[in-house]
Amino acid sequence: MADEAPFQFLHSEVIHYICKTGDGGDTENGRNITKLENMGFRVGQGLMERLTKDTARFKDELDVMKFICKDFWTCVFKKQIDNLRTNHQGIYVLQDNKFRLLGSLSAGKQYLEHAPKVPAVSSTLSTLFLAFTCGLVRGGLSSLGVKSLVTAEAAVMPACKFQVMIQKC
Repeated sequence: MADEAPFQFLHSEVIHYICKTGDGGDTENGRNITKLENMGFRVGQGLMERLTKDTARFKDELDVMKFICKDFWTCVFKKQIDNLRTNHQGIYVLQDNKFRLLGSLSAGKQYLEHAPKVPAVSSTLSTLFLAFTCGLVRGGLSSLGVKSLVTAEAAVMPACKFQVMIQKC
């Protein structure tokens, strides 16, 4: 439990720093999201290399996704993904009903005060908070030789769904 607090604080400060350095326009928000996703991508690559150094090869992409949901997610967030769904055509949906990085955001009074006033606040904040994790998953998959596109949505805080689309070469 003590390991998770520094990660959450670091994640919040990285987002705060990246947002503070920009001017706040729409193009700047896109750049911020890209920066966060690229940071997550590199961290995911390194973490996956470390986690799989003594692991046998995976049979198929479903085994890779199960590894992401169980071992990788547990390493980062101290719990497994709550639900994994697939259409067996390269699209996977990972659902975390209590996503730790959104927990503090959804419980904060500041967020609750500003969210009703500006409808874009919830989508912008959750997108920024989820960009790093999207990159984390994409980087982990890339390290295993799986090219993918990862998107996320948080309709009801702190639940979150990550959609992973495997790109065939």
